Amino acid sequence: MTKPTFYVTTPIYYVNDRPHIGHVYTTTIADVLARYHRMRGDDVFFLTGTDEHAAKVVDAAAERDLTPQQWADRNAEAFETTFRRLGMTHDDFIRTSQDRHKQKVSEYVTALLNSGDVYEGTYEGWYDAGEEEYVPENKAKENDFKSAISGKPLVRKTEKNYFFRLSAYRQQLIDHFNANPTFVQPDARRNEILNRIAEAEDVPISRTGMEGWGIKVPGDDSQTIYVWIDALFNYLTTVDTPERRHYWPADVHLIAKDILWFHAAIWPAVLLALSKCEGYDWVALPRQIYAHSWWIAEGRKMSKSLGNFIDLEKIDYYVETFGLDALRWFLTRYGPMGTTDADFAHDAFVEAYNQDLANTFGNSTSRVTKMLHKYFDGTLPEDVAFDDVLKEAAEKTTASYHENINQLRLADALGNGPLALVQEIDAFIERTAPFKLAKQEEKLPEVGAILGRCAEALRIASLNLAPVLPNQVAELWQRFNSQSYAAEIETGGGDLDNWTSWGGLMPGDTLAQGDPLYPRYQPPKG
Repeated sequence: MTKPTFYVTTPIYYVNDRPHIGHVYTTTIADVLARYHRMRGDDVFFLTGTDEHAAKVVDAAAERDLTPQQWADRNAEAFETTFRRLGMTHDDFIRTSQDRHKQKVSEYVTALLNSGDVYEGTYEGWYDAGEEEYVPENKAKENDFKSAISGKPLVRKTEKNYFFRLSAYRQQLIDHFNANPTFVQPDARRNEILNRIAEAEDVPISRTGMEGWGIKVPGDDSQTIYVWIDALFNYLTTVDTPERRHYWPADVHLIAKDILWFHAAIWPAVLLALSKCEGYDWVALPRQIYAHSWWIAEGRKMSKSLGNFIDLEKIDYYVETFGLDALRWFLTRYGPMGTTDADFAHDAFVEAYNQDLANTFGNSTSRVTKMLHKYFDGTLPEDVAFDDVLKEAAEKTTASYHENINQLRLADALGNGPLALVQEIDAFIERTAPFKLAKQEEKLPEVGAILGRCAEALRIASLNLAPVLPNQVAELWQRFNSQSYAAEIETGGGDLDNWTSWGGLMPGDTLAQGDPLYPRYQPPKG
């Protein structure tokens, strides 16, 4: 039977930047989703990469007496190294300077030129040099003819360009938005784009003055394809091979809110236009574009002048101090997946680590295995009839987990899913008090039933925590003799629905003790 596919992308990252918390955040969320779908048994393709054909790459390279390719190579390697170090499981890393990408982009633009949806014209208007972006008159006026990002004055330009006929697809886009309410999420972002699409005009997709760098407009070497059009095509070029085409369309493009217009208006319109060209009838629209918000730091917007960027050095500090799982947990449960920016504050990070990981999941695991060893030498005894509240809680929280994660409500997926189940385990222990019952020998069968149910609920919780906490969950699986999960996921045999069914642990199974999964953090004195 053919497996369901799941194709998730990050934006490809601007190669003039060093990796920072924004890049790590989006890639971590994509990684969580990819891991989750692999555990479901889906055929997953997870893509990230770098956007390299910007004019500022040429300028930065020249300042360092390097070629643009040398400068791009250096910075692309920084992203690849960072993502490997942080345990990302992407299936490919696309670079827009690679021939496999450039060749396909030329083919797509040639098809659009032939269809008439790309045509030659003259652009006269405002240009944001820092962002390499043409700015519509109304937007320029709205920002007092200054860049909305840098605040620097816009430049008035007149030049020959090639245009994409965006205006021809306004109604088709609006119809698609209306027929597919979750096409762009969250809802506020969807509404923002819908309002703009109604007035969308044709957009320039090429420029002059990029000798030797970028992708030339087919048939006109004086024009280079605009960096954002070039970059958007990466989602298609990477899977436009006989072996990968079955992954298209993408299930979700994860992006930050500042690049929503390109992804939610221009990109779908380009795909609609391409799908009409000969040989491209397989090109469909992505199923969802999700634009998350931004991180701030200690209650303030991140800026170089304030020196409060969460950069690689700070990220490495958190990983070294708390572990990679802790960083992934904080980003996933407390990150800006909705329309509100999230605060990366040290005290909040410590509280999340201690409360959620050390005191709840970690402590519950230690507590259950310690009692099991104390009373039964670590081996699950024969079961007896007892309260099935944890079985019901496991079923309820697992259903909530699936519902929320599939709608990208990640905080709810974790908080109302596996974390809630662990909290139910703790409440169950407090209510049944096995540590008191064990003082009466005739009550030991009840103690065994209690601890067996707690261990089974922990096993199920661990499965639903695994996409976010892969390292220490793998350690728990070793202790619970459940390490086969990792091997089956690795070979494409994920079966999460069956794995989370009640009854995975059986009487006679031995559970090991070990060091705390997440030792409680105590800040240094002084």
